[in-house]
Amino acid sequence: MDGRDPYRIRDFVPGFDAISAEIAARSRSLTARATVRADLAYGEGPRETLDLILPPAPTAGAPLHVFVHGGYWRSGEKEAYRCVAAPVLAAGGIAAVVEYDLMPGTRLAILVGQVRRAVHWLQRHAAGIGADPDRITVSGHSAGAHLASYLAAAGPQETPPDLPRLRGLLLVSGIYDLSGIPASFLKDEARMTPEEAAAWSPVTSRQMSSPPRTFIVGGEETQPFHDQAGRLHRLLRAQGSESELRTEPNLNHMNVVLDLADPKQPLGRHLADLVEGS
Repeated sequence: MDGRDPYRIRDFVPGFDAISAEIAARSRSLTARATVRADLAYGEGPRETLDLILPPAPTAGAPLHVFVHGGYWRSGEKEAYRCVAAPVLAAGGIAAVVEYDLMPGTRLAILVGQVRRAVHWLQRHAAGIGADPDRITVSGHSAGAHLASYLAAAGPQETPPDLPRLRGLLLVSGIYDLSGIPASFLKDEARMTPEEAAAWSPVTSRQMSSPPRTFIVGGEETQPFHDQAGRLHRLLRAQGSESELRTEPNLNHMNVVLDLADPKQPLGRHLADLVEGS
């Protein structure tokens, strides 16, 4: 990798800023034409909120899909990722985009707990928003995939947590071994400690037997993303859990989000199928 930090994505993605801008622009476009219920509180903190994006003609008992955005745990805003709702709406589902606190001001264990509480809140309130509490699926991108993975896993230091009932997890470009993060370019931005990395690495956590998981890696991503998805996928398969690993050709860590957000693209169709089949 010629000495470059494989976690510093902008060094490996031509047009990094342009892709980020397009994701945000698509999200603004979807917001302008969809019914959005913004900033619903699932907790008491200022960032403990989520957005709901509703289909044009919602029906009672609709499937509900939850998306957790990335940003290496230290950046990102849910509004910029509403575009991921497009395949969900195309499948007749309701989408929820979750917000959470950011490092280094908040520690990683809090972020994991916030995502869990957000999905529990949605499960409790599903009927009131027209969704079926037993038809919930979740996806996440990058650090969001890491956080979403703990909806079906427990850290080695945890007592058995209360986890929501899910029909499926779609984990896109995730980080599942955090041991390299404290010394990476993020050392001053996230300030993750080695102790946190050890406590919250999915590859060394207790993985629950359900729900089914699909791991997505872009063909043009750096090696750690391929290695870690493969490692966690094999671990799950070895313990008898349902897991699939897909490599999406010609996609990198950023434009994979554009594919996920487009119902006409392979990954967007996969998301729509997940929602429809839940």
